[in-house]
Amino acid sequence: MKKLKGLIVAPFTGFTAEGEVDISVVSRQQKFYKDNGIIGAFVCGTTGEGSSLSMEEKKALFREWARYRSEDFTIIGFIGGTSVKDAQELTAFAAACGLDAVAMTAPYYQKASNVHELALTLAEVASAAPDLPFFYYHIPILTHVDIPIIDLLREVDGLIPNFAGVKYTFENLMDYQLCLEYGNRKYDILFGRDEMMLPALSIGGAGFVGSTYGYSAPVYLALMEAFRKGDLEQAAALQYATNRLITLLGKYGNGTGKAFMKAAGLDLGPCRHPLTTLPEDRYACFLEELKALDFDRYKCRA
Repeated sequence: MKKLKGLIVAPFTGFTAEGEVDISVVSRQQKFYKDNGIIGAFVCGTTGEGSSLSMEEKKALFREWARYRSEDFTIIGFIGGTSVKDAQELTAFAAACGLDAVAMTAPYYQKASNVHELALTLAEVASAAPDLPFFYYHIPILTHVDIPIIDLLREVDGLIPNFAGVKYTFENLMDYQLCLEYGNRKYDILFGRDEMMLPALSIGGAGFVGSTYGYSAPVYLALMEAFRKGDLEQAAALQYATNRLITLLGKYGNGTGKAFMKAAGLDLGPCRHPLTTLPEDRYACFLEELKALDFDRYKCRA
């Protein structure tokens, strides 16, 4: 698989007012993202409420998103991280419907006892589609599996022939850099902390996966361009602008990402429990804060 350079969105899953998956919005999502400079989508992941989706819903989303993959728009499907059998089934399905790659977290209920056992688990899943690029999704804030990923790369190297890289959603920049440089940059290490893009760029990061790109891609693209030109002052100012917006995710709760999308012009419906959808009064306050933070200047355009 070619190395990915640029912004990959973690899209929200659209739901109807009745709480059912709304497949019909996928075409609008993909066009919205691509029109705003995004190079791919990481579907059914954390942002997409993948842990709240049934197997059939995930398959339906994989099938629909696969329709929009192209040479310049990559689709990676998240296959879960609790059941090896479910993950194998989704991996084989992703290959059959034409996704570019899949990704898996560490099992987070029954956990592997060490890095070697985790590598064996990943190998068992990856073998379900041996020609499909396979990523490990490192997000210890949710899985509570916090291991040095450089150690995992050493374990999977040679064990999993189709191992493509890591979606690295953690703050350990030393480990991240070691992974970037492992084996003469053998693997694709996609950074997943939007709020730390500039530090990641400074040590060689090139591919980024995140939810906030779905509604704020222009400011991140400007940040990357400022860094490329050596204008660190401007790059830092743009990172500060994104981080002020990101603080609202904590302030308004775990369903606020969809409120950002609605404010940017793409209404993807409510969230599923346990996430919460902003009620109208809170959404009105949220819009006022967006105005104060100059969101209109930085947002994606429909």
